[in-house]
Amino acid sequence: MMAAASGAAAGQAGRTPAEVVAALSAAGLQLPAVTPPLAAYVPAVRSGGTIQVSGQVPLRDGRIVAGSVGEGAMAVADGQSAAGLCALGAIAAALDQVADGERVRAVKVNAFIAAAPGFTALPEVANGASEVFGVAFGLPHARSAIGVTSLPRGAVVEVDAVFAVSAGEG
Repeated sequence: MMAAASGAAAGQAGRTPAEVVAALSAAGLQLPAVTPPLAAYVPAVRSGGTIQVSGQVPLRDGRIVAGSVGEGAMAVADGQSAAGLCALGAIAAALDQVADGERVRAVKVNAFIAAAPGFTALPEVANGASEVFGVAFGLPHARSAIGVTSLPRGAVVEVDAVFAVSAGEG
C-alpha cells in the first residue's frame, strides 16, 4: 500500500519524450515551442532527477489569453482551455530537459487562476491542466488551485510544475 501511495509502484516511472508526444498527438494535442521567458529566469531547471518548470501562461496564436474567470468574466470552460494551454507549455519546457531514453512524469502542479471576486470554482478551471497532464503521462499528480487577483501580462491562468525523471527501461 505504501509503495503505491508514494508513486513507487511499478508503472509509475512515466513515459519517454516520444511516448508523451504520441499520447498527446493521439488526443489531438500538439506541444508548442518552449516559450522564451518574460523576465530574468529560465523556462525550466533540472537538478538530478527533478525538473522545476517556471510558470507558463496560456498562448493562443502567439498571444496571451488574458482576463479573469467568474461572474461577468470568462466562462469556466474557457478558463479550462487556457489552463490546458499552460500545461502544454509546461510539458514542452520539461521535455526540453529530458534525454530521449529517459522517462518523465508530472508530480506536482500549481494552477494560479485570475478569479473574479467571489469565484470559487478554481479546481474546475485547474482540471483543464490536469487533464492534459493525464493524457501526456497517464499518471496522477498532486495539485493546488490558487485564486489570484492578477497574473503576469494579464494572463487568465498560470501553471508551474515539478517533474520527476528516471532512467529508461531496458
